[in-house]
This record gives sequence, structure tokens and C-alpha cells, in this order.
Amino acid sequence: MDLLQHLALGFSVALSPGNLLYCFIGVLLGTFIGVLPGVGPLVTIAVLLPLTYGLPPEGAMIMLAGIYYGAAYGGSTTAILVNLPGESSAAVTCIDGYQMARQGRAGPALAIAAIGSVIAGCFGTVLIALCGPPLASVALQFGAAEYCSLMLMALVSASALVRGSLVKGMGMAMCGAIFGLAGTDINSGIDRFTFGLPGLAEGFDFVVVAAGLFAFCEIMVNLGISHNRGVISSKVTGLMPTRDDMKASWRPILRGTAVGSILGVLPGAGQTIASFASYAMERKLSRTPERFGRGAIEGVAGPESANNAAAQTHFIPTLTLGIPGSATMALLLGALMIQGITPGPQVMTQHPALFWGLVASMWIGNVLLVILNLPLVGLWVALLKVPYRWLYPVILVFSCIGIYTVNMSATDVAFAAFFGVLGYIFLKLDCEPAPFILGFLLGPMLEENFRRAMLQSRGSLAVFVTHPLSATFLAIAVIFAGLMIFPKIVKRKNQAITEG
Repeated sequence: MDLLQHLALGFSVALSPGNLLYCFIGVLLGTFIGVLPGVGPLVTIAVLLPLTYGLPPEGAMIMLAGIYYGAAYGGSTTAILVNLPGESSAAVTCIDGYQMARQGRAGPALAIAAIGSVIAGCFGTVLIALCGPPLASVALQFGAAEYCSLMLMALVSASALVRGSLVKGMGMAMCGAIFGLAGTDINSGIDRFTFGLPGLAEGFDFVVVAAGLFAFCEIMVNLGISHNRGVISSKVTGLMPTRDDMKASWRPILRGTAVGSILGVLPGAGQTIASFASYAMERKLSRTPERFGRGAIEGVAGPESANNAAAQTHFIPTLTLGIPGSATMALLLGALMIQGITPGPQVMTQHPALFWGLVASMWIGNVLLVILNLPLVGLWVALLKVPYRWLYPVILVFSCIGIYTVNMSATDVAFAAFFGVLGYIFLKLDCEPAPFILGFLLGPMLEENFRRAMLQSRGSLAVFVTHPLSATFLAIAVIFAGLMIFPKIVKRKNQAITEG
């Protein structure tokens, strides 16, 4: 009964004219971003973060979430029509989706991608509604030791599941934590990692780091890349899949939804690994695996469902535990902090309108995605003809304006440029930025809970292993790190990220 009351509250919030408009803007902008390769939700959310200062918390989160799962949907359009994924997680869709388009079956491919996305998205939202309250109630019982171990587990698992070695991932997480600790120490009042710069007395602003590490860095990376694209056709006909298409697709959609829902909850696993795992599963289960790569509709249905299910279930640890599962989730967590809301299980109890309004908006957003996108396929294809040299100056200008308006400080713009260069260096060294941003966000909270645990235990480290939940989290972290010792597992992980 409580669940129905909560959902009634959520829909009353999500269906208000203002929030409905924010949801519409979010999914529309998200699809637009998903269609344009090289931009992505990370860059878009990083650019738009400063704008959330002036929005109500519910509207800000509904819009940013719409951008996130809208981009997961929109990436499939170019993957199918142009063989160029707008989002990395849509790369697997290229394999069979593009072959279907070349055979004149782009319409059914797009329709199945839409159907799978909606089913997976709605199921993922159901999981958030069902799993959120009990998980939050358990998390409310966490002490300092449990939170410290949980954050450590999140950082280790995220570092283990990104591209490259565990050492690089952990190094990036530690580097991010050091930058996150810059500023005045709360307990002693001593400045640390400020290098005598007065602008760093309060540390680096999250908006500055996000915009620099993603928006500025993305511009520098893409300046050296040629973006010549050949579009099959701006007109797609025959959108309705046949009965045989539906018969072949319904099982992959269900399996992809299950795979994506499970992997989406894990910190660092993400949509890319989920879509690749679904594709590999469908190919292995198929009686005719030789069809894959030549236009098998199962190769579109499974990965697209997994992709969108993972996009939705990423919100479970983010909203209920305050632990972001990916770099994009870290930005959304940063948006909560900008609104003055402390992330964690108390969000559900102290801000029920925000939590349940966001959950309800996801159902509305998934329906809007289908209503909007299938008729607008021609428009999205036409947008692919926009030269990239026109896009990046616009991104740069909006980023600088947004960063400056946060504190009215030109120094923040300079810091963002610094993080842009740093992000570029990281990419050249084949170091993923995701553990860095997670470390930046979780580092100060990890330190705070570690200090609190030490005070409560009078300096005894045994508190982390004598508490059952804390010991469990530490054991999972050790298992994640231990698995990366085996070359076969590391090879499969990197293959999944590369091909996915």
C-alpha cells in the first residue's frame, strides 16, 4: 500500500506542467545527444550542470536523468543507419543493425530497438521502485565503518571494470580523491593541496572538474579526428516489424533486460559491458550463430534492451546508497549536491517528492521516447550532416559561461582548462577518467567516514572486519581486485569494452 501511495506522489510531481516540460526537454535533448557521435551524455550533463542552480531539485534531476536514458536510446539510431554509434554502448548494435539497414530493413531494426528499449526501461524503473525502499532502509542502519567499506568497494570495483589494468584504475581513483581533498581541512583548519592559491581554499568545484574533464577534453580529442559520415537514407519506411521479427526478438529482449538490470547495479560495469554480454549470450544461445553479423534481429533486440535496462538500474545504488555506478551517475550525484541535498538513503525519507517524482518521470520519459523518436528518424539523420566544426565552439562557449556563472570567477574557467588538459593526458596514457571522477566525489566522504570510524573504535582498524556488513563489502572489494589477477578474465573484460 505504501508503494502505491509513493507512486501516486511521484506521478503527481512528474505530471505537473513544469516537470513534464523538463522531462520532455531531457529526453529530446538526450536523443539529440545520442544521435551525434562524439558528444555524449557525459559532456552534455557536464555543460548543463551550472544551469541546475536555478532549477527546482525535482525538475533538475528529471531533466538530467532524461538526458541520460534518452542518449542511451538515441545512440541506436545512428548505429543502425550510419554504422556509427552515438553512444559507446550502442556499438554492438552496429554489427547487425547496420546490416539490416543495408538490406532495406532499417525500419524493423529501429522499431525493435525502440520496443526493447521501452520494455527494458520500464522494467528497470519497476526495479528502482521495488528495490529502492528496502535497500534504503538497510542503508539507514549503516555506521561509519559500513559506509567507508562500501565506498572503498565501489572505487575498487569501478577501477577493476574499466578499460586497462587495475593498477591504472586504482591510480586514477586515488588521484581523483587527492584532488577532491584539496582545500581547507574541516577538522584542523589547515590548507592542504592548495599550493598557496587562494582560489583553492574551498577546494575544486565539482562543476569545474566535470566540465574540464569531459567537455573540454572531448573537444581536444575530437579536433584531431575526421568525422566524415555517409548516411544511407534520410527516409526510413516500413517501421512495423513482422510477426517473425517479433517471434525472434521477444526472448532476446527479456534476456537482455535481465542481463542489463543485473550489471547496471554494479559500480563500473555500465551499459557497454551489459550490451556486449547480451550480444555474446544471444549468439551462444542461437541455433544459427552464423547469422549474427549479417543482419540478425536478435543482435539488435538483446543489446538494446540490456543497454537501456542498465541505464535505468544505475540509479539504484546512486539514489539509495549515494554510491554512483558510473561517471555519468557521479555527475547526477553532483547535481544533487549542487541543490544542497546530501546523497544517500536519507534522500528517500527527507525528499520523497524528489525520489518518487524521478521514478515516475522515467516511465513517462520512456513513453515519450517512442512517441517522439520513430516519427523523427528523418530529422535525426539530417542532424548528422551538421559539421563538427560548428558544434565544438558552441560547447566550449556554453561551458565557459556556465563555469563562470557558478562563482563569478574567471579562475574557475582556468581550472576547468587545466582539468581539460589533464583529461587529455589521461586518455593519451590510456587511463579512463571514470575512476577519477568517482574518486573525486567519494574521496572526501570516504575520509570523513574513516575518521569517524576511527574515533568510534578508539583507533582500532578491527572495526572494519568485526562489523559483518563492513567485512562483507571489504571481501567483495578483495574479490574484484583478485579477479583482475587472471589474464583470461582481464582479456575478456577489455574485449567487452573494446567491442562493446
